[in-house]
Amino acid sequence: MGYNIVLIEPEIPMNTGNIGRLSLASGSVLHLVKPFGFELDDSRLKRAGLDYWKHISLHIYESSEEFFSINKDKNMVYLSSSATKEYWSIDYRDNMFLIFGKESVGLPKSIIAENSDKLYKIPIYSNHVRSLNLANAVSIVVYEGLRCIK
Repeated sequence: MGYNIVLIEPEIPMNTGNIGRLSLASGSVLHLVKPFGFELDDSRLKRAGLDYWKHISLHIYESSEEFFSINKDKNMVYLSSSATKEYWSIDYRDNMFLIFGKESVGLPKSIIAENSDKLYKIPIYSNHVRSLNLANAVSIVVYEGLRCIK
């Protein structure tokens, strides 16, 4: 039981470290798609992931094109603040790929346009908040998914 957590061009090492720890705790696989905004040996990434990083099931891709080519037949959903459907309406399945964009701008517009039928959001109920922290967003979606497939 678990998911495939995909980070497209992550920028903040602490978020990626925390998401790595979350992937291990939830029985999920972490997929990181370059370019990154940090190096994988960044001390901030390691600190956030603690000593768990060596146990994480991790796949690294050189580009979005490589990721989608290798995983083209997989069951994927995409998380974006521009979606109209909420994350709790996802038809969660074991081993599903949960795709998240980078912290500053989210998913590329081309990915959003090509996958509008598989696009979901986490609603925000305040006009004073533009977005949630990426690590928090991944946690919300992954644990809702685990709840649904148990």
